[in-house]
Amino acid sequence: MPKILVVEDEAAIRRVLVKILAEENDTYEVEEAEDGIQALEKIKDNDYDLVLCDIKMPKMDGVEVLEATKKIKTDIAFVMISGHGDLETAVNTMKLGAYDYISKPPDLNRLLNTVRNALDKNELVTENKRLKKKVSKNYEMIGESKEITLIKDMIEKVAPTDARVLITGPNGTGKELVAHWLHEKSDRSKAPMIEVNCAAIPSELIESELFGHVKGAFTSAVKDRAGKFETANKGTIFLDEIGDMSLSAQAKVLRALQENKISRVGSDKDIKVDVRVIAATNKDLKKEISEGNFREDLYHRLAVILIQVPALNDRRDDIPYLINFFSDKIAQEHGTVSKSFTDDAIKLLQQYDWTGNIRELRNVVERLIILSGDDITEEDVQLFASK
Repeated sequence: MPKILVVEDEAAIRRVLVKILAEENDTYEVEEAEDGIQALEKIKDNDYDLVLCDIKMPKMDGVEVLEATKKIKTDIAFVMISGHGDLETAVNTMKLGAYDYISKPPDLNRLLNTVRNALDKNELVTENKRLKKKVSKNYEMIGESKEITLIKDMIEKVAPTDARVLITGPNGTGKELVAHWLHEKSDRSKAPMIEVNCAAIPSELIESELFGHVKGAFTSAVKDRAGKFETANKGTIFLDEIGDMSLSAQAKVLRALQENKISRVGSDKDIKVDVRVIAATNKDLKKEISEGNFREDLYHRLAVILIQVPALNDRRDDIPYLINFFSDKIAQEHGTVSKSFTDDAIKLLQQYDWTGNIRELRNVVERLIILSGDDITEEDVQLFASK
């Protein structure tokens, strides 16, 4: 039920507005405030969808109420009520975030249409924000263990910021999923997330891959080419397996983080970039630093937030959830009906030593679905998933 606050110091006008709104739509919950100070107290203590607010009031005027509210509750829609002499001020309030304004004495149809439209828009904005927070099913993080719950909670806190994140953990644990969650729950989610596997790119090509190059910079550079940092502008760059990056490339990444600038290979021209950096590694970077393979200053730049993804052996309580998830997903991919696992089959799988982590578990589930009958039993696990 939409909740509306009417703020008007003239009691007669306030009562008329409340009556009009209540009679027009009995699903509106309408409250009133007689001045700006009382309005702000109510706004702090309640969740309103819309505030209908007079501009000229004693103690605190409508502009001050609007500005103060937008600092604490940005999602509330404001419609300003203006007298003839307040029209210029009313227009200016829209620059401060008001949805619209109506003039005194209010025209009934105009008032109701404005209120309906403001509520509709507010609902749409809220829904868009909700959808924005919803992570793509391709990157779901499955599990209810305390280890995974802690990571999910950390992501909720960190994602809306631009803080750099270093994700650590063994191969196959889902570091990439964490990176995608961080991006998709961030304010940069409409911009691209560019992934770079630093271990898969030869050391002599990594700088060109990251920062681009100009024509003639090296033998095969037949034309100018933008790098991953430029492509990720306004978005996120995910540097996977950053522990395998060459020291010369590390130096350039450090400069990009310090100055928000990069330069293409073969060029002295600086290019400004606005990129959030998320990095991941399965290596012990502190050990790599002590052995001279990784820059300590880059480590501290990257590791503003550290997220350690646990091995599957350390979150065995999540294995039943993962089995069900993979079973449904694989059945969908194969165009078949999802198969169920017996309790004994799941218990046996929970006892295995998952050195390949979640990636290995998915492969085993797929093998069992292909080779077993309708219900996957303990015997099937012993036969087809033996370690």
